[in-house]
Amino acid sequence: MTDGLDGWERLDPALRPVATTRTNFSRRAVKLMREPFNDRRREAAALIDVSGLQIADHTAQAGAARVPVRVYRGGQTEQAPVAVYCHAGGFALGNLDTDHRQCVELARRGRCTVVSVDYRLSPEHPYPAALDDATTALRWVAASATELGVDPARIAVAGSSAGATLAAGLAHGSADGTLPAVGFQLLHQPVLDDRETPSKAEFRSSPAFDSEAAELMWRHYLGPDTGSAAAVPARRDRLAGLPTTLITCAEIDPFRDEAVDHALRLLRAGVSTELHVFARTCHGFDSLLPEWSASQRLFELQGEALSHMWDDT
Repeated sequence: MTDGLDGWERLDPALRPVATTRTNFSRRAVKLMREPFNDRRREAAALIDVSGLQIADHTAQAGAARVPVRVYRGGQTEQAPVAVYCHAGGFALGNLDTDHRQCVELARRGRCTVVSVDYRLSPEHPYPAALDDATTALRWVAASATELGVDPARIAVAGSSAGATLAAGLAHGSADGTLPAVGFQLLHQPVLDDRETPSKAEFRSSPAFDSEAAELMWRHYLGPDTGSAAAVPARRDRLAGLPTTLITCAEIDPFRDEAVDHALRLLRAGVSTELHVFARTCHGFDSLLPEWSASQRLFELQGEALSHMWDDT
């Protein structure tokens, strides 16, 4: 029943036909969802126009670690700027097809190379498995810059939803000096805090994704970890030194307030930060309706932010 969903009356009419249900994120439901979810995203990926891009699957390797990645070349073939991208899926769903459209848009509009990471999923592989895989990909990009034809001095990290958690973790590692230098972070509808927020309280049963699913998502991901600063970006105290940031989020989303709060904390720490809240949208609107005008504005905004960042370096 859509009339029982929190925020339904505020949702844009364009989204109402497709954002009609809540997400069950119990362990059993996650396992049942994976195959049909992957099938839908694979079918959607096959229909996307990739003209002008070079796309190939590779294996990122750093030490003994090996992680599948997909490389999208959307700009120059030598010394291209590069973005390491982590897909959405609540830490428990998804693969290289999940955000294929988003990676195509970033590569084309940002005139850069995008390296999408197929990280391990929870609950089978709780923290730090996914972050370790993203770290492997970032180290590989920096170490293999010549072979990849990318510029190691122009590396960005990007991610959507749970993938933005991983991207933020990479940015923190870079700022701490434990990971290669990152010059920009792009966080879309980021999952940043495992604690209660006003928007989580407001959207207990919102369309597409709600705070009850968010609680289960964090439980699957953190496993025995109780919510350390290393695992949960919002729990970190030191933000100075983080790269220039773009944060985008949806209005009708349990994760909205942590995105807004993170942007404000970054600004107060002296980090150049841009924040956009897309009114009357729900979590995942760009995947639900990628051709919709709001989704196209999002893709344009992200591409411009990346390309302007490259122009400044």
